Amino acid sequence: MTTLYILDVPENTPVAKVAGEDATVTVGRIGPYFEISADGPIVIDRRATGCRHAVWYSAVGGVARDSRITQHDKDALRVEPA
Repeated sequence: MTTLYILDVPENTPVAKVAGEDATVTVGRIGPYFEISADGPIVIDRRATGCRHAVWYSAVGGVARDSRITQHDKDALRVEPA
């Protein structure tokens, strides 16, 4: 299971919304975070979120122990199983 945590603040809501548009991704909540999970990779397109670069690069709150970020650039955020 791949899991990404994003702080639930208004600026980050589009990131969770775009992630949830993928049928293989589940978006839930744990404490003050969106918990974004999938059996395989999670890929979020930055342009689809409408986030500016400063918000985009500060959105990640963490990943689960068995997950790793393999891409986090101006184009996309990709989290894969470790």
